[in-house]
Amino acid sequence: MTAASIVRNARRSAGLTQAELARRLGVAQPVVARLETRAANPTVETLDRTLRATGHRLSLATEPHAPSVDESLIRKHLELSPADRVRRLEQMVHEGQKFAAAGVRARGKRR
Repeated sequence: MTAASIVRNARRSAGLTQAELARRLGVAQPVVARLETRAANPTVETLDRTLRATGHRLSLATEPHAPSVDESLIRKHLELSPADRVRRLEQMVHEGQKFAAAGVRARGKRR
């Protein structure tokens, strides 16, 4: 979720217009409009102050990083010699070609 969508959603759920939120913040309406653009990059302090003006509060949380790839597989492949890595890649390409050919055959049988 972007800062802009957080501000916009909080303002709307509070039933405020941009002008009303601007008055609460002591700024001009275009400042609030800018906060609601995708290019907005407010400080945490500005975001918190804006949310408080809508009756919300900013809550930040951290989570442990879970890699999206199996790093042990990467380490395992890096232990291979370059020639072995190329050989494995060629095997993977060959297997992919076999899968693609099977797909073509399967589509042909359904017609």
